Amino acid sequence: MTYPSIAHLHSALRAGETTCIQLVEEALQRAAENSDLNIFIELFPESARAKAQEVDAKLQSGQAGPLAGVVMALKDNLCYTGHGVSASSNMLRGFEAQFSATVVEKLLAADAIILGRTGCDEFAMGSSNETSAYGPVKNPVEPALTPGGSSGGSAAAVAADICHASLGSDTGGSIRQPAAFTGIYGVKPTYGRVSRHGVIAYASSFDQVGPFAKCLDDLALITEVISGGDDYDTTCSDREVPQMAPAPADRPMSFGYYREVIENEALDPAIRAHFDEAVAKLQAAGHTVKALDFPYLDALVAIYYILTTAEASSNLARYDGILIGHRSEHFEDLESLYKLSRSEGFGKEVQRRILLGTFVLSAGYFDAFYGKAQKARRVVRDATLSALSEVDALIGPTTPHTAFPLGQEYTDPTVLYLEDIFTVQAPIAGIPAVSIPAGPHPNGLPFGMQIMTGPFDEPKLFQAARVLDQL
Repeated sequence: MTYPSIAHLHSALRAGETTCIQLVEEALQRAAENSDLNIFIELFPESARAKAQEVDAKLQSGQAGPLAGVVMALKDNLCYTGHGVSASSNMLRGFEAQFSATVVEKLLAADAIILGRTGCDEFAMGSSNETSAYGPVKNPVEPALTPGGSSGGSAAAVAADICHASLGSDTGGSIRQPAAFTGIYGVKPTYGRVSRHGVIAYASSFDQVGPFAKCLDDLALITEVISGGDDYDTTCSDREVPQMAPAPADRPMSFGYYREVIENEALDPAIRAHFDEAVAKLQAAGHTVKALDFPYLDALVAIYYILTTAEASSNLARYDGILIGHRSEHFEDLESLYKLSRSEGFGKEVQRRILLGTFVLSAGYFDAFYGKAQKARRVVRDATLSALSEVDALIGPTTPHTAFPLGQEYTDPTVLYLEDIFTVQAPIAGIPAVSIPAGPHPNGLPFGMQIMTGPFDEPKLFQAARVLDQL
């Protein structure tokens, strides 16, 4: 049996209608029934059952945590002691985590039950889940379509009702795009709100862990649980974590949107019409909606890919086949060991981004590309915060269109980079952003509405999301 929210789940547990053990067995059965979707790289039945027994005992004694009995999945770039983790790459195939990510420890301390690890784009690099060494995850809404990337497996695990919630990571939209494509909720918290310790890095100044859920209250609760300072992550803020449950707005709110986004020729006309309808409903309900100008939209993808590939080039240099990562069996000397190990271990998209990042960091090009992109990032952040000084929240479509078919051929492999056009602003600026379901589209598929607020203002983010969700 599935439950619409954690609150409903807890009511059932308290009433004796189910147990954590029963919840785990049901989840394992649903995972087996949906194995054709390729959601899980690996299930963790033994540890999940052991945790379920522990939580059942805590429920009996009245000592259970806020996520008691919540069955969750982890994106395959989050470390969990004694369990496999590979970032969906041959480079780390067969690797077992030696410690748990801070977010995983916080989930377990709150009595969540971890069911398994889900497929993602290799090293979180992709927008369609097709760069995984284990094959693409399929969208539960329509298996011929992508669930989005890079956290597509974690989104699909929730959308397919296998798990109550899951964790993903968002570097340029990797939580929000899959949430939109699968019709669920997903949030990227403020950079520094959630620890990155134990997360296999892609781009360290962008990566942020966040949850997927079937309702806004669950999303806020899990975000609150995983937030907070961490001595192992010096980029993680130690400011106090506020209560994030979305309270009803005690006054009319003000919303802003960018003309350049809504008038963009890439935006699906039906999604544009839905947005116009939402604006009219907000105004009818007494809220203010303001059109704003943002002249940097066309530069966002370039800024994002220059900076993230540079950071990826640095972060992935450690996978050399000597200290860590796949080691080729065919090398003849040290140079061939490096070349063959990295060529065999990394997929084509990861290789492409490492090469691009190495190029923009190289002598003679550093100032022209990386240096300029860093300055442009500051301009975008300043412009974003300036807009947010005028309104409570910025709103717009999460993606330009609904989910697209798996297996499409592209003569230009960078075409998929434009999938991030509406989502990269938030990580460039370091602000929180959430995607909530807004569909269905006339084609029957889900799509999402994105909301952004100021840094460390997740309570207002969830409050604004509640206003839009109730439309």
